[in-house]
Amino acid sequence: MSHAHDHEEPTVFGLLAGFDSADKLADAITKAKAEGYTVMDGYTPYPCAQVSDALDFPKSEMGPVMFIGGIVGGTCGFLMQAWISAVDYPLNIGGRPFVTWPSFIPVTFELTILTTALSGLFGLIALCGLPMYYHPLFNAKTFAKASYDRFMLCIEAEDPNYDRAATEAFLRTLNPETVEEVPL
Repeated sequence: MSHAHDHEEPTVFGLLAGFDSADKLADAITKAKAEGYTVMDGYTPYPCAQVSDALDFPKSEMGPVMFIGGIVGGTCGFLMQAWISAVDYPLNIGGRPFVTWPSFIPVTFELTILTTALSGLFGLIALCGLPMYYHPLFNAKTFAKASYDRFMLCIEAEDPNYDRAATEAFLRTLNPETVEEVPL
């Protein structure tokens, strides 16, 4: 008899292990990857390059988002001024041309800066998945410590190699301070 789902949906989010330093967390991530785990994340109280490198974080998408926002804003600022000067409200002042680009530079520059900043703000909010009012990790008793003095590794139940007992046994070999199951 064939079922629509060959595997059951997990009833837990995963296992959370707490360490007292970024180096221990980075080492734990490296060992977990060597063990075959692929669906995991690290949580630290401050940015840690070695943890990001161990997790193979991709390059940030913010550069292109902000660049495109700035180009669009600057172009729109210039075209708005050109439209106003040449089409919408043309003024013949001393016989000068209607579209005089040097006089458009200050507004074009300011709109470029404004739209770059706004695209950065809204792009970051969107890329981070905010606002996030709930996450299963908020259910973990020790997760709050990741905000001030602990370094956490969560191997998620969605990982193909996840097995509750085997994964916990593996995490304990890494000598964490805590290992906790994270309910959904």
